[in-house]
This record gives sequence, C-alpha cells and structure tokens, in this order.
Amino acid sequence: MKLIIQIPCYNEESTLPQTLRDLPRRIRGIDEIAVLIIDDGSVDRTAAVAADLGVDHIVRLSVNKGLAAAYLAGLEASLAERADIIVNTDADNQYQGGDIPLLIEPILAGRADIVVGDRGVATLAQFSPLKRRLQQLGSWVVQMAAGVRIPDATSGFRALTRNAALRTIIMGQYSYTLESLIQAGARRMAVEYVPVRVNPKTRTSRLMRNVPHYIVNSTATILRAYTMYRPLRVFLALGLLLLLPGLVLGIRFLCFYFAGAGAGHVQSLILTAILLILGFQVCLIGLLADLIGFNRRILEEALYRIRRIELGDALAGEDR
Repeated sequence: MKLIIQIPCYNEESTLPQTLRDLPRRIRGIDEIAVLIIDDGSVDRTAAVAADLGVDHIVRLSVNKGLAAAYLAGLEASLAERADIIVNTDADNQYQGGDIPLLIEPILAGRADIVVGDRGVATLAQFSPLKRRLQQLGSWVVQMAAGVRIPDATSGFRALTRNAALRTIIMGQYSYTLESLIQAGARRMAVEYVPVRVNPKTRTSRLMRNVPHYIVNSTATILRAYTMYRPLRVFLALGLLLLLPGLVLGIRFLCFYFAGAGAGHVQSLILTAILLILGFQVCLIGLLADLIGFNRRILEEALYRIRRIELGDALAGEDR
C-alpha cells in the first residue's frame, strides 16, 4: 500500500520546511510513504528548498495556474507514481502532519472513498466571527448541494483512494474544495469527516482576499458545480418560479373575466402568457440539460476507463 502526500505550493520557501518536518515517516498499514510537491509557478526558491529537503517528487508548473490546477496536477502525478492513497495538505503548515494517520484510517478500513479533515470552523479561534459564520453557511450550502454531511467544506486536508482520484474532474479555476465535494455527492462516493488539529496561522489566506471576493467566487463555484451535476433540479426550480406567478395571474384574470371585468385586465393576460411561455421553455431547457448530463456521465466514465488503461490499472473488479 503506497501513500503519496501531495502539497501544492506557491512561493512557500519559508513555510515548506516546517510542513515537511511534521509529516509522518511511518504509518501502520502503509508500506511506502512518498512526498510530492507541486510548484505552481513560484518565483521564489520553493522548488529548490523542496529538493534540498529530499522531497521524493517535484512537479513544476511553468506559470501560476491556481490552486485547482495545482491540485489536479498533483493527483495526476500521484496516480502515475502508483499511489494507492493520496493525501493533500497545504504548504503553509495549517494542518498538523501528525493527523494524517487519522485521515487515512477510514480508507484503510474500507469505509470511505474520500476523507476530509474537519477543523471545527464554528469554534476555530484563528477565524474572525464573520469568517466562522461564512464558513458555516458555505458548508451548509455545499451540504445541501452535495447531499452528504459536510461540516467543513473548504478544508484542503483530505485523503482520496486511487479510484476516487481517477474519477476527480475539476472544471473551476478558483478552488477544488467545494466542487469536488458536490461531484463526490453526485457520484454517490462515500465521504467521511474526521476531526483534525490546526497550527497557528503563518500567513494570510490567498484564496480569501476579502469577504466580497470570497463570497462571489465561492457562490459561482457552487452554482456552477450544482448546475452541472443537478441540471434538472435547477432549471425546474427556475421554471416553477416563472410558472407559478403566471398561473396566479391567469386565475386572477379569469376571475375578473367571468365577473364581466376582463376588458380592464388585458395586461395581466399578456403577462400571464409571457411567464407561462418562459416557464415552459426553462423547464424544457432543464430536460435538455439533463439529457446532456447523461452524455457527460458517459464521457466521464469513458475518461475514467481510459485513464485506468493508460496507468496500467486492471479494469476487472472494483478498486478502492
């Protein structure tokens, strides 16, 4: 059983040494542990520091492509290196490396495909009261969208089975954390959370520059991912928002019409027609999007099988 710990990095030469020192060297149930660094176009000595500290694998991106791209590059490299379990952690030493055995235990026990570290965002002292509220609200929204229990949606401390990594496709460029959980819920993957500890803050967040920036990007990510995997629900809900007012106005017009006062309410009839037509069109778009979603799932399954063939994985049976 091979475990690869991947660490996306962007200008982390000062924090990377402590992060690497905290990583476990031996874990019960794991035969081999390797560390993989993804240098996301750093302009400092991140890659050189990683090499000096004896990191097993270094993936270098030519330019800064963002956290989501770095995360995916790490998964691809880890799969190519024959990882059975992949752990992702942050280079700023936010998470305690000693909790990695706790993180992978549900996978070793066969209970989970994805395990995420729960920081306890509702009580995390290093978050401001506003940020704690936003984290709780965001986690609840993602939980509703994914259909699985999600106490800490933005935690980057997570472990994946090889099979889960092969099925991971991130389309957004902002972050992988939210979209991957919605995707896992849509695919009925077993997602489990375990409590983890965090270290004192070493630098400000690069994803959350300010509250409006965080809200806009997180909302866009959730809406995009949910619409991609649940298009019929989204468009039917929008269609009903148009159809129901149209029906109400239509009934109102008929009441006036049968009372002999219909001539003075033609505007209601016109608005009724517009709303009903738009509502039906949006519902039809939802049906079309759902059919496209079936085709997308077929393509994703084909891509999954192609990736397994390219990596030399046997197609018979089920991998964890």
